[in-house]
Amino acid sequence: MKPAHVAIIMDGNGRWARARGLPRAAGHRAGVEALRKAVRSAGELGVGWLTVYAFSSENWSRPKSEINDLMGLLKRFIRRDLAELHQNGVRVRIVGSRADLEPDIAALLTEAESLTERNTNMNLVVAFNYGARDEILRAAREIAREARDGQIDPESVTAESFSARLDTAGIPDPDLIIRTSGEQRLSNFLLWQAAYAEFVFLPLYWPDFSREDLAAAIAVFEERDRRFGGVAAQEAVS
Repeated sequence: MKPAHVAIIMDGNGRWARARGLPRAAGHRAGVEALRKAVRSAGELGVGWLTVYAFSSENWSRPKSEINDLMGLLKRFIRRDLAELHQNGVRVRIVGSRADLEPDIAALLTEAESLTERNTNMNLVVAFNYGARDEILRAAREIAREARDGQIDPESVTAESFSARLDTAGIPDPDLIIRTSGEQRLSNFLLWQAAYAEFVFLPLYWPDFSREDLAAAIAVFEERDRRFGGVAAQEAVS
């Protein structure tokens, strides 16, 4: 069975550029082109949900020049690609904290969501200014405030009601998480949602990611035996 939801940690732009003697900004530009291809490929391969880790809450510690480059790329991606995404029936959702974002960035994110909110062909979730620990803390604080104010009984909190307070409320958990660059860690990405995800780690840098790489990762997923804490079907009947 194909994964309904694929999430990608797009890693390795800087190292891709360094290996070619190019500035990091060139790697990020190549990474945006790889993202365009990945979105199209996901649609062609029947993936209904694609989540991409675009900018983490920890990325603000990078040099200001690099952050400015990344923000410029984000603006150009939305302005250039939003019309095409909308025309192709792609719904865009943004997860991550909107607090303290520059007004023009926040407005672009809102525009992307508003324009595409009725689209149903595919869902593109962009994790921007996102950190899973921050997301979980914000949800926990919301529950704590409601409990303090007598709005909920702490004993009534369930995994489902907690999930409903996360940035990803209404979004299915990822079935498959892909990370490029050869690194094998989550880096504060979808910690709650990834509880039963399958992982594929690829040794290539993100700008080199192709439709064939996505198809190969999906094929690996299809060979996995997902038990969700249970036992394999053949063991259950033996």
